[in-house]
Amino acid sequence: MTVLWGRFEDRLPEAPADRPHIILNAAMTLDGKIATQTRDSKISSEIDLDRLHQLRASVDAVLVGVETVLADDPELTVRRVEGKDPDRVIVDSEARTPAGARLFKATAGRTIIAVTAGAPEERVDALLHAGAEIIVSGSGDKVDLRLLMSRLRSMGIRRLLVEGGGNVNWSLVELGLVDEIHVAVAPIIVGGREAVTLVEGRGFSKVSEGFKLSLLRVELLGEDLVLTYRPLTAGVE
Repeated sequence: MTVLWGRFEDRLPEAPADRPHIILNAAMTLDGKIATQTRDSKISSEIDLDRLHQLRASVDAVLVGVETVLADDPELTVRRVEGKDPDRVIVDSEARTPAGARLFKATAGRTIIAVTAGAPEERVDALLHAGAEIIVSGSGDKVDLRLLMSRLRSMGIRRLLVEGGGNVNWSLVELGLVDEIHVAVAPIIVGGREAVTLVEGRGFSKVSEGFKLSLLRVELLGEDLVLTYRPLTAGVE
């Protein structure tokens, strides 16, 4: 990896007292897609997958949304580098995670599934039987992410890596729950109105309202550009 601009931090940032330090990571195409309209998300190069696994090895937990679990059936473990497997956190309001998902096969780390109070009891029971730890976070339609982050911090999770889809990414950005953004830009264009972008959600009506970032570092990784940002905006009211 060649640093084209910026530098690496001398030490890891301190986690806030009430939540983990949250790193949002993604691989995207030059036109900003993290998956095609058929939900093919195999964008990362081999060398970028090594970078991803180094990130996983540096955190206490990895978080994804249930749609990622249903689409990709990920393991969320460290395999390409030396390191300990992180805990796995799934944002899953209705407890739709399959009890046979590969993330339950990891031999180290906890599998934590965040649901709402309205999640079907039989699905929650099946996940408990599969070995999950369940966090009930909120009583509405969606998982209360602020409450979830507080709970994760109380469980000893100080650094959290988010490998979410566009909606999970938006929800965290909207609430100001992101401390770093790492994006690997692949030299490919896929297009598609229904393709998934880095951040989905309701978005902004004006560019001037957008979520402001400060560029920390630009790296060349094979043919990919890896951009590291720190948010300047606290969140969206």
